[in-house]
Amino acid sequence: MPLTFRKSFRILPGVRLNINRRSWSITTGGGSHGPKHTHSSTGRRTTSVDLPGPFGWRRTRKARRH
Repeated sequence: MPLTFRKSFRILPGVRLNINRRSWSITTGGGSHGPKHTHSSTGRRTTSVDLPGPFGWRRTRKARRH
């Protein structure tokens, strides 16, 4: 079984710094039923909303390489 590393720190109310073995990301929002926005060091941007029950919504965009 491979070893994994993931750590999340709350740096301000509503703002989290997420660190894993290859990258880091900043997550904002996600309060009471609001959307979460995540921006990673690899250029990925994700917006997600948790809805009641087994429902949820997620949209991920990758950065364009120039």
